[in-house]
Amino acid sequence: MLFYHFGYGDYGPVKRGKRLRPRLLLCVAEAEGGSVENALDASAAIEILHNYSLVHDDIEDNDELRRGRRTVWAVYGIPQALNAGDALCAISFLALTNSVSRHPEERVLRMVRALNEAHATMCDGQSMDLGYERAPEVDLAAYNRMIGAKTAALFGASSQLGALCAPCDSDAVMRYRELGRAFGMAFQIRDDVLGIWGTLDATGKVSGNDIARRKWTFPVVWSLAQPDSAARDRIAAAYARGERLDSGTVASVIDALDQLGAREAANQAAAEHLSLVERHPVAAVRDFLLNSLELASS
Repeated sequence: MLFYHFGYGDYGPVKRGKRLRPRLLLCVAEAEGGSVENALDASAAIEILHNYSLVHDDIEDNDELRRGRRTVWAVYGIPQALNAGDALCAISFLALTNSVSRHPEERVLRMVRALNEAHATMCDGQSMDLGYERAPEVDLAAYNRMIGAKTAALFGASSQLGALCAPCDSDAVMRYRELGRAFGMAFQIRDDVLGIWGTLDATGKVSGNDIARRKWTFPVVWSLAQPDSAARDRIAAAYARGERLDSGTVASVIDALDQLGAREAANQAAAEHLSLVERHPVAAVRDFLLNSLELASS
C-alpha cells in the first residue's frame, strides 16, 4: 500500500508530489551553513509525515483521486488505508531519530519535539476543517486559525528543522519557523484557489470538489463577508443547505465567486502572507519559497 501511494513498484504511472516541505528543509539547512547529508533524515521524516496526513485526509474528505490516480482507501478500503497512514506516521519518527548519528542527542530531541508539535497542531487544524463542514457559517478569523494549524504548522516545522540541522541558534530557529508558517498560509490560500479553478491535469484531483463538500475555503469565506448582493446570496443559499452540492449548484457557486472577484481577493491575501518571505535576508531561502509557490500554483 505504501509503495502504491508513492508510485513505486509496478502500479502504473503517478504524478509525483512536488516535495516542497523536505526541499524547504534542505534549502534552509544549506543556506545556514549545514550539509545536505546532515539534513536528509529530517527531510525524509517531514515528507513521510506529510504523506501520512494525505492518506488520512483522503479518507476524511472522501477523495478518490490523488496525483491523478485512485487513493489508497479507494483501492484497499478504509481500514487498510488507516493502517497504512499510521505506519507512515511511525516511519516518519523512526527516520528522524536516525539523526542521532549526525547531531547531538539534545538537538535531535528538539527536532522530535518540533515535529510532534507540528503533528498535533496539524491534527487540530484538520479537526477544525472537518467540523466547519457542518457549520452554518465561518468567518475569516476562524478560517485563518484553521489553515494556520492544518497547513502552515508543517511548513513551519520544515524550515524549523532545517535551521536545527544547520545548526542555528534558538532565535534563528524560531524565526525560520515563522517564515515557514507565513509561506504555509499563502500556500493553502493558493491551494484553495486551485481546488476551485484548477484542472485535473494540474492538481491530480477533481476541481470543484471542495465546493461540492461545502468546504470553507478562502474564496467562499471572503465572499460571504462581502456586502449583500445577488452573487453573495447565491453562495450563502447553497452553503446553508447543509448537504453535498450537486454539479449544477457547484457551477452556480463558482460563477458567483467569479462575479465577486474572490479569486483576485485570494491572490491578494496570499501576497500579504508572502510579505515576510519577500523581506527575508537570505536570498537562497527567499527565492526558493517564492519560486515554489509559483510552481505549486501551476
